[in-house]
Amino acid sequence: MSPSRPGDDAVGAVLARLAARHPRRIDLGLERIVALLKRLGNPHHRVPPVIHVAGTNGKGSTVAFARACLEAAGHRVHVYTSPHLVRFHERIRLAGKLIDDARLIACLEQAEKAAADDPVT
Repeated sequence: MSPSRPGDDAVGAVLARLAARHPRRIDLGLERIVALLKRLGNPHHRVPPVIHVAGTNGKGSTVAFARACLEAAGHRVHVYTSPHLVRFHERIRLAGKLIDDARLIACLEQAEKAAADDPVT
């Protein structure tokens, strides 16, 4: 087990609360996330262009290659990958840097507040 770092407990607490809201049945619809995004003011309408990489194999390599090419061309690149190896923070890179504890906690708490009592996972 790796040593915990500042922020791990706070991030874990918010993630646990969000996961506890998850229904036990599988619901593949988008209704929950669409409702949450609406409560947050539809932030996805204000982000730069997005490349979504999906599939069974090669996603990490593809994202790393695309990121390197775009950064070499002078673009700021933000990346979300899943799963993480050690810390949840590893999933989110903003302009090449891991998201910091304070920003991640603030984002998770904002989503938690907007979700009210609805499941979001």
